[in-house]
Amino acid sequence: MALKDTINTMKKLISNISDDLDKSCNGNRAAAQRVRTNSIKFAKCAKMYRQESIAAEKKERGKEKKGGKLKKNVAKRKN
Repeated sequence: MALKDTINTMKKLISNISDDLDKSCNGNRAAAQRVRTNSIKFAKCAKMYRQESIAAEKKERGKEKKGGKLKKNVAKRKN
């Protein structure tokens, strides 16, 4: 899954959990079960997000380092 897809999935799950929490507070047992189920799905999705965001950061850092080295070399040549 791509990072943006994971973020959208997390948003949908949070929305569903929020709606069902309101219903479960009024005594709806089925909604309480959905909250428990969706909270497990959310935890899995959060782990996926963590992995994907770290990978994306590393990818961006790699690009910055390559660009940074070039800039340093250019600065040395000018001196």
